[in-house]
Amino acid sequence: MTTLMPRVLSALDRFHAARPWDHNAHYHRWMLRQLPKRFGKALDVGCGSGDLVRLLAGRAGSVHGLDADPAIVARARELTDPATPVTYQVGEAPKGIPPGPYDVITCVATLHHLPFTETLTRFRDRLAPGGTLVIVGVAKPETLGDQLLGTVSAVLNVAMALLKNRGRGAARPVAMTAKVRPADMSFPDIAREAHRVLPGARLRRRLFWRYTLVWQRS
Repeated sequence: MTTLMPRVLSALDRFHAARPWDHNAHYHRWMLRQLPKRFGKALDVGCGSGDLVRLLAGRAGSVHGLDADPAIVARARELTDPATPVTYQVGEAPKGIPPGPYDVITCVATLHHLPFTETLTRFRDRLAPGGTLVIVGVAKPETLGDQLLGTVSAVLNVAMALLKNRGRGAARPVAMTAKVRPADMSFPDIAREAHRVLPGARLRRRLFWRYTLVWQRS
């Protein structure tokens, strides 16, 4: 068993390298369902290639995307119609977050790159009264629940890769070319600190190694 598991993991890595699909984009439609049909100003922190920014623009008066990687911001600008009410900025969060206030703030698979408490506090302070914060994050797997959900995710990940790519090989999506790093906070620690900074925040573990956080400012 000890020699079999590394081989299985290696085979899975090769499989997904040949048939990649974007786990973060999988949650974009869910994120939109947490938001009003129309809103004013929106901010997407860690915008990457701008996929979510462009979706938000269909509902927003204006959307601002912020990312620390100049190359991926340049790609986001290339992919965005100039007529779309969108702006992009190269900058480090949380200090580089513009003043706002914003009716909507989103953040996908970026919070674990940033100082957690300081960033949540900045999100809270930049949100307009009645505004909504929606986060899809990555947590460090530590608990038995994490391991069970990870096992289910691994199986479904294969099925989703086959479904989305119709069984064929595929190029890596542009959004997946951004720099990544592993998470260093467990979900219980994330939930504990989030509830301290954002009372009433709703957090939930999700499939595909993600969690979600939704909070509305009163």
